[in-house]
Amino acid sequence: QVQLVESGGGLVQPGGSLRLSCVASGFTSDDYFISWFRQVPGKEREGVSCISSRDGISFYIESVKGRFTISRDNAKNTVYLQMNSLKVEDTAVYYCAKVRPGSSCFSTSGMDYWGKGTRVTVSS
Repeated sequence: QVQLVESGGGLVQPGGSLRLSCVASGFTSDDYFISWFRQVPGKEREGVSCISSRDGISFYIESVKGRFTISRDNAKNTVYLQMNSLKVEDTAVYYCAKVRPGSSCFSTSGMDYWGKGTRVTVSS
């Protein structure tokens, strides 16, 4: 049974940092992409970043480039999202998801499995 479990969310002041974790289990392949999405109430879920388990190649949306860093620890089956210089507009529930092979990292319809999310609030 595939499971994705996020953690690390919380309340942080603007300019602060958080590190999110996504622990994966039950995968039958060791070659896959994991994506991070975020969602604000009333808005569509937005892809933020993704990473390949095989070679670590990663992608980001423009608004987080230079501030967020995605990484993985295959021995721990964990993907991280280090978020620095956080802004109020980064406030959202953050989800990790497994990308269906051949799908875009940033398309919600291209995900096989989702975690339940972790809330990030950036506020002074």
